[in-house]
Amino acid sequence: MSPESTGQNEHYLTVYRRGFRTWRGNRPFWAGLFTILGGVPIAYFPYANMHLGNMTIAMSTTAGAGSLIIGVLLVTLGLTMWFHHIVRVFAGVAAILLALISIPVANIGGFIIGFLFSLLGGALSIAWAPGEAEEDVPEAREHGQEPHGTAEAPRKQRLFGVATEADGGGHRAG
Repeated sequence: MSPESTGQNEHYLTVYRRGFRTWRGNRPFWAGLFTILGGVPIAYFPYANMHLGNMTIAMSTTAGAGSLIIGVLLVTLGLTMWFHHIVRVFAGVAAILLALISIPVANIGGFIIGFLFSLLGGALSIAWAPGEAEEDVPEAREHGQEPHGTAEAPRKQRLFGVATEADGGGHRAG
């Protein structure tokens, strides 16, 4: 063994943490987490009972089954964002729609808590985009090339499909 190899000396928690960070970075993790956290209060509050001394306050409504369905669907959409991130846009739109439907159906969207978490999770899921691998960048620089996307802007600049003055006139772009 060489002194540079640290693979076998690492603690198993460090290995798991790095693996989790890699897994988390390849999917809309926070979007799924917020959607799951939004679905839990929406499904829970209509079936919860609060005890104040000897008095029991039941928050159940006539739409208890509807709020349970909305909550379970939001949790399912959050898990879908994690494990099938290819359908993240669909899951995000569905989470936003379910969050909006939960306002009249499920005790004002789980007392606004579930509504806000689900809305934020859906928006994060729609906005998330997978990162690009940076493996090719050092190789391209070694060979004297610019990596893809970092080259200078082209001399001909077009705005809304029409050539600008730097282009030499106002002719239509092709």
